[in-house]
Amino acid sequence: MIKYTLQWAVLLGMVMLNTLESKAQNSNYMHRIAKIKVDSSQLENYKLALQEQMNTAIQLEPGVLSYTVVADKKDPSAITIFEAYANQEAYQSHIATPHFKKYKETVKNMVTSLELIDTDLLARVHQKEY
Repeated sequence: MIKYTLQWAVLLGMVMLNTLESKAQNSNYMHRIAKIKVDSSQLENYKLALQEQMNTAIQLEPGVLSYTVVADKKDPSAITIFEAYANQEAYQSHIATPHFKKYKETVKNMVTSLELIDTDLLARVHQKEY
């Protein structure tokens, strides 16, 4: 009896996990990658403006889910931002906010190139904070 109960529990867990993964893969979330090249003489000012914009967006906009920003170790002025939004509408709302417009105005002479890449979510793994 215990053997069958354990098997059913494992099977149920696998079905639930598969359902959660399917929902994550088929969600309305919008994931975007922004590849930004910053004038190296303006890098510190750029980082301050970016941090202010991200903090404000996360605090005020429920549809802005996360930002992860990395810099190339060989070229710190080559910045990549991984962005997640609840949906396309949340992104459109985000870029219309005063804080985003302030960010764009502040960095317009700091950014030498910008490439936006829309992506499809294949999988998501949550990890512990570090």
